[in-house]
Amino acid sequence: MLRSDHSPMPADFVAELRQNLGQASVTQDTLDLAAVSVDASHYLLTPGALVRATSVSDVAKAMAAAKRHKVSLNFRSGGTSLSGQALTRGLMVDTRRAFRGIQLLDEGKRVKVQPGATVSAVNMALSRIGRKLGPDPASSVACTLGGVIADNSSGMSCGTVANTYKTLESMVFVLTSGTVVDTGDPDCEDKLAAAEPELVEQLISLRDLCRRDDLAAEIRHQFSMKNTMGYGINSFLDYDTPAQILQHLMIGSEGTLGFIASAVLRTMPIMPQISTALLHFPTLEAATKALPALVDSGVTVTELMDSASLELGRQDPRDGHVIPPRPGAAADAALLVEYHCPDAEARQQAEERGNAVISGLELVNKPAFTDDPAVRGPIWNIRNGLYAKVAGTRPSGQTALLEDIAVPVASLAGVCGDLQGLFGEHGYPESIIFGHAKDGNIHFLVLEDFREKKGLDRYEGFTEEMVGLVLGAHGTLKAEHGTGRIMAPFVERQYGPELYGVMKQVKASMDPDSILNEGTIITTDEQIHLKDIKLTPTVQEEVDRCVECGYCEPVCPSRDLTLTPRQRIVVQRAIAQAQADGDEELVAKLRASEEYKVIQTCAVDGMCETNCPLHINTGDLVRRLRAEENPAAWQLGWEAVGKAWNPFVTVASVAMTATEPIPAGATNVLTRAGRAILGSDRIPMVSNELPGGGKRRKPLHHSGPAGRPEVVYMPACVNTMFGSAVPGEETMEFSILSLLAAAGVTVTVPKGINSVCCGTPWKSKGMTKGYAAMRKRVVGILRQATHDGELPVLSDAVSCSEGFVHELEYEGITNIKVIDAVQYIADELLPAMPALPKVGSAALHPTCSSTRMGWNDALRKCAEAVADEVYVANDWGCCAFAGDRGLLHPELTASATAKEAAELERRHFDLYLSANRTCELGMERATGKPWRHVLNVLAERMVEFAPA
Repeated sequence: MLRSDHSPMPADFVAELRQNLGQASVTQDTLDLAAVSVDASHYLLTPGALVRATSVSDVAKAMAAAKRHKVSLNFRSGGTSLSGQALTRGLMVDTRRAFRGIQLLDEGKRVKVQPGATVSAVNMALSRIGRKLGPDPASSVACTLGGVIADNSSGMSCGTVANTYKTLESMVFVLTSGTVVDTGDPDCEDKLAAAEPELVEQLISLRDLCRRDDLAAEIRHQFSMKNTMGYGINSFLDYDTPAQILQHLMIGSEGTLGFIASAVLRTMPIMPQISTALLHFPTLEAATKALPALVDSGVTVTELMDSASLELGRQDPRDGHVIPPRPGAAADAALLVEYHCPDAEARQQAEERGNAVISGLELVNKPAFTDDPAVRGPIWNIRNGLYAKVAGTRPSGQTALLEDIAVPVASLAGVCGDLQGLFGEHGYPESIIFGHAKDGNIHFLVLEDFREKKGLDRYEGFTEEMVGLVLGAHGTLKAEHGTGRIMAPFVERQYGPELYGVMKQVKASMDPDSILNEGTIITTDEQIHLKDIKLTPTVQEEVDRCVECGYCEPVCPSRDLTLTPRQRIVVQRAIAQAQADGDEELVAKLRASEEYKVIQTCAVDGMCETNCPLHINTGDLVRRLRAEENPAAWQLGWEAVGKAWNPFVTVASVAMTATEPIPAGATNVLTRAGRAILGSDRIPMVSNELPGGGKRRKPLHHSGPAGRPEVVYMPACVNTMFGSAVPGEETMEFSILSLLAAAGVTVTVPKGINSVCCGTPWKSKGMTKGYAAMRKRVVGILRQATHDGELPVLSDAVSCSEGFVHELEYEGITNIKVIDAVQYIADELLPAMPALPKVGSAALHPTCSSTRMGWNDALRKCAEAVADEVYVANDWGCCAFAGDRGLLHPELTASATAKEAAELERRHFDLYLSANRTCELGMERATGKPWRHVLNVLAERMVEFAPA
């Protein structure tokens, strides 16, 4: 299926959905459907309609309608699936936006989760009390509990003892019949028998069949490994009663048996003491031979890297030094091993056990266990960066395929060697092998170009031989990623006809009309893994490396309003495909929806880059799109604004002061008229929380004691435009100068300060000419003020500090260092400052810039200097005020801040702190509380309590 294809949908079915769920919950918008046509796999299926469910009742109604009309249906939360199980040609039901509930039970020993909550979000809530989930997939920043449960995901350390199957306590799920099963209900078994007597009878019959000696032995072997192929029929051996069997069959069912509405999971204690070592072996066989002894020593993590992986690591300019040189012509290998322990004594004992094992191994290096983050960090950077190194350098148009298998540990070396042989035989020279060695679970990465038939033929031949290799070693074709479409044709080959027959009966009993996730796990199409392959047309250099993994989505501020970064890229690829196909009508439809959903409501905050394994900033794409659509008149107008920045800022400040007493509704009568004429992306709206204007910046020079540091201070113009949220508060400039004076720092605010800006207003809007002119002006002033880089530069709004950094980068200036005032004060003043009286609590809102630039630790330290408790919301995220974006599209900021604001409103805080004026405005609008810059408060308390 091409990106430009569209799946037909019965009109009466869509009409019924809209009547039952509401018009707003059902869409057939071409762009919306294109946006959910992909997951992280190499498949593409465009649904015929999308339902954004707001409740379990909505999902049940959608399932009932699909059953009546015999339309295929699938559920989608994170969309990080690697095997194609998050796609459909039928009805897609979004279970992410409204299903993110997290409830801690029994002081965190158990947790109730909904399917849209990410693993990271749940672990964030649990971490405050020293607990975590058992499953620890590498995609935890983006994968949701719905997918983790439905795929029985595991990860680096949980193995088969702490995955979902082993840590599940109870579950609420909905069957296609409409029956809601709650296994936490003491009367669950009786209720299930009354509601579904035929299903109960079938489950008991299948249970008894699976307990036949020969079948039971095969099932036990299959599930002695990590195994996500087919259904979890080990449930028939491990549990006796129908409801318990049923809920464990739901684990790993990939949305083919019902909808998992919520689950209660047992949690694990966080082990705070970690010790790491990198063991370098002369051969892969030597590495795998070491595994039994390492496992017996209690090792928590054993990450395997093959010779090709190590060679990639050695080429890393920053961290490559941690990989020892290759010992010779033989293919070397390494194991990254870790012990996770409850305390220092246990860690020391674990290291002693590890060293005893190491002393008897055939090693190239002399490894040492360490808990030093400075040593551990580079090793993990190499391991975690392997995927990005291969996928990120692939030619445009190629697809990166990440596969996983598991085999008995005794067979691991042979299978890895044979896999490497297959890579060479089929022409995949870039391929690497890495994975969770103690579980016999490895991943391998290949690059393929599906735009030509020979690529698909090569992939087919490789897959067939790989299947034979793994099954010949009595392994499983899927250990962690789920069966999906990619391995559905091979389930029977792995299990044999009788056990595959059991799985088909499970499917037929629970989904007799086969409406749920058609083609996944159970299929009659032996070629389904070769169909609906996703083609990846070239779009823009900023995003062509994107593998559509979805890691960016949870941190995107527009994810609940319009689109995510992945979806913005997917839409661009759909447009490119339609253009290549000559489908101008489709191009026009996508372009029409693109303006608001892709371009206007992107905050260009760059948070997507912080989660992206390939470090793609989709904001760069959106800025390019804005630049391409900006009329020449607007480009010239904003260039003129830059040339007159001093009077422009002054006028803006005066205007803010003048309009402050006027109700926002009255002012917006005029702004709405302007927006109607010029567009909603040109003329801002005002709101009642906006303050009056601030004071003009002033050039100055203040000398500190001899021998003390000297800085150039660039006050942000945003603090001139917007005054304080607190009446009578000193200016930001006064606060910074007071803090620098207390630190004995010589400071210069350069001449011409009122004519310069960090450039963000032009850059974010795609006003390229004005941005270029402002950059050159800033560079000239900074060169002179810093004596060509001899002095560091400070600014007092983190987004502006980041903006100055990028201006210098654009101009190729590398010898001038910019640092935010928060970081500088944390480093230079806080260590010597006497303890100040503190308030009880402070809510802290880190910003996208403080996160991207690595200043959050300093921000917290400054907050901790004025408050005993500093609380960052579990649902913290970018506020999306984004300069004036919150004024142009207030609905964007409202959506972005809703969950954080709801969490903060559950209790009172003495202070509300951040580090950027517009972010403070956005959070004030969301919470109704006065948000202040942390350094304003720090300076205020220092002047009051430590004036000397």
